[in-house]
Amino acid sequence: MSLPPGFLEELRDRVPLSRLAGSKVTWDRRKSNPAKGDMWAPCPFHQEKTASFHVDDRKGFYYCFGCQAKGDAISFLREADNLSFMEAVEMLAREAGMQMPARDPKAAERADRRATLAEVMEKAVRFYRMQLATAAASEAREYLARRGLDSAACERFEIGFAPDGRQALWSHLTGGGAEPAQLLATGLAGQSDDGGTPYDRFRARIVFPIRDARGRCIGFGGRALRDGPWPKYLNSPETELFDKGRTLYNHGPARSAVAKGQPLIVAEGYMDVIALARAGFEGAVAPLGTAITEEQLRMMWRIAPEPIIALDGDKAGLRAGLRLADLALPMIEAGQSLRFAILPEGQDPDDLLRAGGAAAMQRVLDQAMPMVRLLWQRETEGQVLDSPERRAALDKRLRESLRLIRDPSIRAHYADAIRALRADLFGQQRSTRTYPRSAAGRAWHRTGQPSAAPLPSTRGTLLAGARDEMVEDRLREAIILAVLISHPRLLPEFMTAFETLELSSPEHGTLRTAVLRHYAEGDTAGTLRDKIAADAGEALEKLFSLSHVTTAPPVRNTGDVELAKLCLAEELAKLEARRGARREISEAMEDIGSMADESLTWRLSQAAAARDKAARTGLDDSSDLGEDRAALSQQLQRLIDGEVWVRKKR
Repeated sequence: MSLPPGFLEELRDRVPLSRLAGSKVTWDRRKSNPAKGDMWAPCPFHQEKTASFHVDDRKGFYYCFGCQAKGDAISFLREADNLSFMEAVEMLAREAGMQMPARDPKAAERADRRATLAEVMEKAVRFYRMQLATAAASEAREYLARRGLDSAACERFEIGFAPDGRQALWSHLTGGGAEPAQLLATGLAGQSDDGGTPYDRFRARIVFPIRDARGRCIGFGGRALRDGPWPKYLNSPETELFDKGRTLYNHGPARSAVAKGQPLIVAEGYMDVIALARAGFEGAVAPLGTAITEEQLRMMWRIAPEPIIALDGDKAGLRAGLRLADLALPMIEAGQSLRFAILPEGQDPDDLLRAGGAAAMQRVLDQAMPMVRLLWQRETEGQVLDSPERRAALDKRLRESLRLIRDPSIRAHYADAIRALRADLFGQQRSTRTYPRSAAGRAWHRTGQPSAAPLPSTRGTLLAGARDEMVEDRLREAIILAVLISHPRLLPEFMTAFETLELSSPEHGTLRTAVLRHYAEGDTAGTLRDKIAADAGEALEKLFSLSHVTTAPPVRNTGDVELAKLCLAEELAKLEARRGARREISEAMEDIGSMADESLTWRLSQAAAARDKAARTGLDDSSDLGEDRAALSQQLQRLIDGEVWVRKKR
C-alpha cells in the first residue's frame, strides 16, 4: 500500500515518541527533562538496570547506548510490538486520530477479514470461559485444582472448557450470527469427511487461548481430560490468524515483564508458563508443542538478548536443548545467545515450583549454563577418551560445531572456551618455555611459529621472495579468475565453488563480482573481458600482467576447454587442501602450550599427509607455483618425530 507524501511525517509530528515509549518503560526522573522532550529510561529491548535508552521528542528519534537500538515512532512500534510496517502505521494513526488513506482493495479486504475472524475467536474465548463454570466441567475444575490453579488463575489466563458435544460451540456461535465459513477459517470447527455438518475441533478439553503480541486471540490449545486414541494436547490448525511456528504462548505479558527487568524463560508448555508466571517469573513463554523454530528464536531475541531455556531434567529435555543449540549457533551474535537451565531429573518447571517453590526455581536459573558448555557436555559426557584417535575425534566434532558460527569473533571466543575446558578435562598445564632448535636449525618458540627464512630450494622463487605467507593463495586465485574469464562456458560447472571461494584481496573480489554480473547477462568470452575491463580495468590489467597467468596453458590456449576444466578443478582442490592443512596446523600449534598430547601428534601427522597429498594432485609441472612442497612436508614431519612440544630434560 502506498502512502501519500507527508503522511508519515504528520503522523510522527502528532504523536510524541515519549508517549508511545512511556507505555513500555519507566522514565528516570533524575535524568529526564520532560520540558525539553529529553527522556531517559532502562531500555525496553534488552535487560538493564541503568537508564541508557534516550528519547528525543524534538527530533522524534530514540537511541539506546547499551544495545544500539535506534529509530523513530514507527520502528519503535515494530520492534516493541512485533508489528509489520503497515500495522505500526495503522496503530500510530489511531493514536494520532488520523484517517488512514484508502487502501488497496484486496489488502483492505484481507485486513477486514482477519479482524472479523479475530472477533469470532473472542466470542469462542467467552463461550469456553462460561462452560468452565457449568456442571459438565466439574472434572476439568478438579484437574485444575490439583494443579494448583484457583479461579483467579483461571481468570488471569482465560482458561476455559470445551464441552463433550460434537457441535456445542458450532451451535452457539452460528446461533449468534457467526457464519459457518468463519468457524472453519478460524479452525474452531472441522469439516466432516461425509460432508455433513462440521464438528467442534475442541471437545472434552481444557482450553488455553493463544494470543499474539498485540493481545489478539489467534488460536487455542486444548488438553484432553481422559486418555484415549486422541492426542493429549491439541492446537488450532494453521489458519490466516495462526502460525504456530511464529507464535509464542504468553508473548505479550512476557515482553512487558522483561522490559521491567525480569528474565525471559522459555518453558515447554502452557502449564509450565502459567506456573512460572504465578510464582513471580512473569517473563515466561513457550512454543506450541513443537521444536523451537528460527522465527520463534528471533522473536525471543527481540524480547531479550539471552533467553534462558528451561530444560526438563530427562534425556528428552536435553535432546531438545541440543537441537536448539544447533539451530542457534549460526544465528548468534555479540550479546545475543542462549543459556540453558537443566531442571532436576524427572521434573518440569511446574513440578519443581510445587515441590520447592520459587526459591528452588531461582537456584536452577542462577546455574543456567552458556551454550558452549552444553555443546561440550554433549560431546564428552559418557565418552571414553583414552586414545589419540578418540581425542582427535572429539576435536573434530567440536570443530564441526564451531564452524556453524558465522561471526568470526564469537567463533574465536568459543574456541578459547573449548580449549580451556579441554585442558581441564585432560589436566594439562600451559608451557611457557622456549623450545630448542630442531635438526633443520629453525627455532620454534612458545607461539609455535617457525622463523621466516626460506629453505635453500625455494630461496629464489616468487613465493620465498614475498613477505606475505598468503602469496600462494593469491597466485592460485589469479589462475582461477583468469581461466574462468578466458573460458566463461565453464562457469555453470564451477559456479558454487567460485561464488563461495574465499578471496584474499579486494581486487580479486572486484573481478569476481564483475565476472558473475556480466556472465548472468549472457556474455561470452568474446565480450566478457571487455565488459569486465569497463568495471575493473586496473584489476583486470594487473591480473593478466602476472607472468604465471600469461604462461598458464589454459590462458594461452583458449580453445582447449578440457585442459581449462582440469586446471580449474586442480587449482580449487589445491587451494582448499592448502587452506585446510593450514587450519589444522594453526589449530594444532595453538594447542601446543595448553593441550599437547597424543591427539596433537595425530593431528600434525594428518596435516603433513594433507600437504603431501596436495603436492601430488598436480597435472603437470606447468601448473606448480615453484615452492618445494616435499621439503616443507619433511620439515613438518621432523618436528613431529622430534616431539618439539615435549619438555626436554637438561
